[in-house]
Amino acid sequence: MQCPRCAAPMTAQALSSHHGRPITIDICLPCQSMWFDTFESVSLSPASTLALFRLIGKHAEATPQHHTDVVHCPRCGTAMQKTHDLQRNTRFEYVRCPARHGRLTTFYNFLREKDFIRPVTPDQLRELRAHIQSVHCSNCGAPIDLAAHASCPHCGSPLTMLDLTQAGALVAELERAGEPAAGVDPALPLALERARRETAAAFHAVEHTDVWFKDASSAGLVGAGVLAVARWLNKRL
Repeated sequence: MQCPRCAAPMTAQALSSHHGRPITIDICLPCQSMWFDTFESVSLSPASTLALFRLIGKHAEATPQHHTDVVHCPRCGTAMQKTHDLQRNTRFEYVRCPARHGRLTTFYNFLREKDFIRPVTPDQLRELRAHIQSVHCSNCGAPIDLAAHASCPHCGSPLTMLDLTQAGALVAELERAGEPAAGVDPALPLALERARRETAAAFHAVEHTDVWFKDASSAGLVGAGVLAVARWLNKRL
């Protein structure tokens, strides 16, 4: 399949669903987008969500190519519709085929859909301005002058970043959910709370290190967080 945004060849990625049914999605690395056939995104198994998170981590330092605003369905050629959605309290967007053939979403909005991302707080913005001059927008890749802007002047997206503690806790939950089930585990709540404490300790100082600020300057705020979690995941393998 060719990418509906940039026409580059897309890479097929074999994954699994909640019910074990195989899923194949198409991924465009140049513009950092994913094509899901109808309902595939919401039916991803925990292991598949983790696999896509790791894939995003491998390409977090790349800047997505700018692309056309007019996107046509790769199945039927119909102009796709920009759609706003809500997952828990997080808003995200994608373009969808009006004939329900599927949706195209960016890596950034996939992370928003899976509740990995939160807005930058005023304190975090002040600290960023004290250490770096600009970052790339995590949505479109355009540069943001931190001294002048708190949102992207190109696409209007507010500054957001990966919630490292939340991301680590979600990853731990996904790993646990991906393990073979052996009935109801009465220790699961305690195990998840322990995982949250461990990830909070692991990432407590990450956002204040020189490495993180360097990654934020080159890969964007979300990219810096993805790289931090990817390094943490690699240590756990």
